[in-house]
Formats: sequence, C-alpha cells, structure tokens
Amino acid sequence: MFLTGRSSIVVAVGIIPVVLLSAVGADPWLVAWLWVALCVVLAWIDVLAAADPRDLIVSRDVPQRAKISDPVRTRIRFGNPTNRRISGRVRDAWQPTAGAQGDRMAIDIPAGESRTVAVSLLPRRRGELRSEFVVVRAAGPLGIAGKQRSIAAPGAIRVLPPFHARRHLASRVARLKELDGNTSIQVRGQGTEFDSLREYVRGDDVRSIDWRATARAGTTMLRTWRPERDRHVVIVIDSGRTAATRVGDGTRLDAAFESALLLSALANRAGDHVHLVAFDRAVRARVTGVDGPGLLPALVDALAPVEAQLIDTDWDAAFAQARSLYANPSLLVVLTAQEAPDAARGFLGTLGTMVRAGTVVLVGTATDTGLDDLALGTGTSDEMYRAAAAEAALASAAQVANGVQRSGADAIADTPEDLPPRIADRYLSLKKAGRL
Repeated sequence: MFLTGRSSIVVAVGIIPVVLLSAVGADPWLVAWLWVALCVVLAWIDVLAAADPRDLIVSRDVPQRAKISDPVRTRIRFGNPTNRRISGRVRDAWQPTAGAQGDRMAIDIPAGESRTVAVSLLPRRRGELRSEFVVVRAAGPLGIAGKQRSIAAPGAIRVLPPFHARRHLASRVARLKELDGNTSIQVRGQGTEFDSLREYVRGDDVRSIDWRATARAGTTMLRTWRPERDRHVVIVIDSGRTAATRVGDGTRLDAAFESALLLSALANRAGDHVHLVAFDRAVRARVTGVDGPGLLPALVDALAPVEAQLIDTDWDAAFAQARSLYANPSLLVVLTAQEAPDAARGFLGTLGTMVRAGTVVLVGTATDTGLDDLALGTGTSDEMYRAAAAEAALASAAQVANGVQRSGADAIADTPEDLPPRIADRYLSLKKAGRL
C-alpha cells in the first residue's frame, strides 16, 4: 500500500469542516477523528479497488555494452493482460553509478495493451551495471492510495574502459610504419628481416652496404630491413591491493588498463601476438589467442568488470599464469605498483625467474602526480613534513626500481597520462634495435 499526494490534500480539506463545526459549538476533536477515520476508510477502499501491478508482464531492452560517460537509452515494456486499466508510476532499480535520468515515470496502460517507458543512463563507472527489478505503483480509482509491488525484471549492461590513451596510437603507428619500411626511413639491426635494396644516402649505416649488389649496380647499394613479426607479447596486470591506490583522477589499475590497451593496439598493428592476464590471487581477466580487429574488443570486454582486490598479489602464481599464456614470450610487460622495498621482496625474487634469454621484461608503474612538487615544498612545518614524506616515498620507489634493474628487467615509472605512451615508445625502440 502507498498514499499519493492527493491523500494529503484530502486530509487538509478536513480542516475546513472542523473549523466550521467548532464555530457552532461542536466538539472539534470528535469531528477531526471522524474525518481521519473517513480518510482511512477511503484509502483502504482505494487500495482494494486498485489493480495489482504483479499482473503486468515486464521485459527489458538493454544494450549489452556501452562506453563510460556515453548516454545509454534503455526501454522497459509493460504488458497488461488484464481487463482493467493500470495507471500509476514506475521506478527502475539501477545503482547510482548508472546515472539513471528521472526518478519516477508515469505509466497508463489500457486493458489488453502494452506501453514502453524509456530510461536514459549515463554511466559514471566501468564494470557491470545491473537492475534486478522495477517498482510499480498502481493508483486506485480515487487517486488517494494504491498498491506497490516490486517486479523481477533483470537487466545488465557492461560499461567498458574509456581508453583515453587512444589519442597516442596514431603517432605511434606512424613511427611503426617508418620502421616497417612504408616510408623513406628504414631500420637496421640484428634480428630483423631483410626487406629490399636501395641506394646509399649519406648518414646511412655503412654496415648495411651490400657489396655484391653495389658491384652489379655500379653505385653503392644498401640493404634495408623490417622488424620481425609474429612475436609474442605477454601483459600481466596486477589487480592486488596496490592497484587500488589513487593516482591523478583514477586508480593505478585504470592507468594499467590504459597502458595495456595502447601497447596491445600497437603490437597488433605490428603483427605481433598479444596475451593478457589480470591477476592477484585469482584470474580476474584473461585474453589469449585473439588477433586482428577482434583483439581490442576482447580486451576491453574482459577488463571492464575487473576491480582491485584488497589482498596481496601472489607473484609465483601470477608469473605461472603468464607462462601458461606463452612459455617464452619476446616481451613480458608487468603493470604493477611496487614502491616499498620490504613489500616488494617477493615480487623482485620472482621477477628474476622470468628474465631469461630471448625475453625482454618491462615493469611499468603509475606514480602519484604530486610527489615531485610536494618534495620541493618549503615554508610551514606541515609543508616540511609533507616534503619529507614525499622525499621518502620517492627514495623507496627508486630503491625498488634499482632492484628491478638488477633483476635484468627495465623499469618505467610515470604519471597515469604519460605511462602508456612511454611503454609504447619502449616497445618501438625494442623493435628498432632488433630485440623484438
């Protein structure tokens, strides 16, 4: 049962006869109680006469996927199989992060017909958004009260990561084409595939001169090379407790997603194979064996529901998962946040087992954008304490980075905005040097 706004008006109208009867000597309290009793009786009659919302047949039309902050239009269809008209209001049960527009929407469904209600969403957070039911209020014929019921109507939409780092992809693909010989700039180095011959130009590496071709052509000829393809790139995303740390406008996990997506898109364009796993003590996302145009959709779909878990990552199990994707990758990228030397001992001890012949290991970390500025602070005692704390945090992060280097891996630490392009640039430099 529920009371409508009209019920308060009916009760308020009762003040008029109470005042009038009081003026002629009647007991005002008796009149007031009689009026309230009459209102209660009318409300119960209205409830009993109201249609039952559970008779409605409810179905949804919800897109399976959407991008964060993009408007999403969903529809709810109400079918009325009864011989009574059902009118009232409906409210959908999306969580607040879905950004459902509007509170309660009016419905008026004639007998034997159906009506559709549009519900607009504006998702503010990636992941799985769900609505398990709708709440329908069917008003009685007097409009004083009615019946309220929750009707099961499950619906779900997966909100994908935003991939802001996509803006860096075009420039990196252009550089990749230069390395691949699609422009006048060529790459030379060990581990690359022979591409073609061209005339020598001042500044070219003399080690690439083909003397036999030079003798035949009568002019200095140069061998050009192109980067090798079909390399395997394995990306490990740490989804443990350190991934929940806020950096910039998001978390370290969000920055790891941006780095993984940009590197994956670039490696896919280069003809390499990408494998990815998000892990803490269990597999949160896993993508392998997908190439070509289907890679990015598979990655964003797998990463969308992943959230940082408030537990320490089991690095032995994490690297075992990486080896299960591909035993001997050409490039292993670990996206984590290891900034405390004591807490990083397990990670550093296991990392050394992954550094082996033929595999380049890269460790990427998103750092706090304000630490460098805080470390330079002077003035009040509070500012000095903050500067000392920031300096200690930077020193600890440097110790861990040195440990990564001693393990034989490369360490890259930067802000959430700059980390993805730096990892992509490192990938390109490895291609250029013939190490990948």
